[in-house]
Amino acid sequence: MNVRDRIQQLKEEKGAVVLAHNYCLDEVQEIADFVGDSLGLAIKASEVTEPIIIFCGVTFMAESAKILNPEKKVIMPEADAVCPMANMCSPSQLEEAKKATPSAKVVGYVNTSAAAKAKMDICCTSANAVKVIESLKGEEVIFVPDQNLGAYVAGKTGVTIRLWEGFCPTHQAFTLQMVEDMRAEFPSAVVMAHPECRPEVLEMADMVGSTSQMLDYAADSKAKEFIVLTERGLLYRLRRDSPLKKFHVPDVAVCPPMKMTDTRSVLKALENEGPELLLDDEVIEAARRPLERMISLR
Repeated sequence: MNVRDRIQQLKEEKGAVVLAHNYCLDEVQEIADFVGDSLGLAIKASEVTEPIIIFCGVTFMAESAKILNPEKKVIMPEADAVCPMANMCSPSQLEEAKKATPSAKVVGYVNTSAAAKAKMDICCTSANAVKVIESLKGEEVIFVPDQNLGAYVAGKTGVTIRLWEGFCPTHQAFTLQMVEDMRAEFPSAVVMAHPECRPEVLEMADMVGSTSQMLDYAADSKAKEFIVLTERGLLYRLRRDSPLKKFHVPDVAVCPPMKMTDTRSVLKALENEGPELLLDDEVIEAARRPLERMISLR
């Protein structure tokens, strides 16, 4: 029996569901029961009825699944797959920021640890960040940890936002020169950019949005060619959903932690039912509130 068939057999035997992010390897997206962006995954994780969740992505995503569905066994095939940006905002740093500006609301990008989320007022994803900020109706905001997403949201809403010095290394690697070179090479291509990109890169884009928004935009657009400024894992679904269109990504568009999980590690996780992701009950309780507020603004 091949790896893929064995995974399917074990999922049925054990009552497991496999969730995967859009940036995972193609082979992982192919065997997943649900593939999506951070918001879609959080919503799906909260609705899972199976007793076991196999989470393919990075740790903060699996933590969110555990927080939103704590009675489930959440397993990460690659427990060391940590988002670098999530490490740029610690709970102690958040506490200091809140002391310095006690009247401010802390809006935290979902790309943060569970312990950090426990210190936040509300979470957001790239798909609903503008809506989240608008829901605060002009209140002072500390936005963590992605300064690029925070700056983008500030520009869209007109709200004064205190930015954090955090960023996604993959999206930060996209430069203005890189985009100009790609536009010269593919002059008819529409440029789609993730809001984690640098502000000067976003200014060059025809469309700015989350991975799910990019998928919808490409499918609905009359354009036949696109430059995609996000992690190259999204190409799998872009090409699947729009097979007659062409998509180009920069060579540097790779997130190493997202590529750690493969089908063999998924199979091993199912066989061993581990490594299981565990969180303290206090952290789960405190972090659930900002995540649930985020989901309510989907």
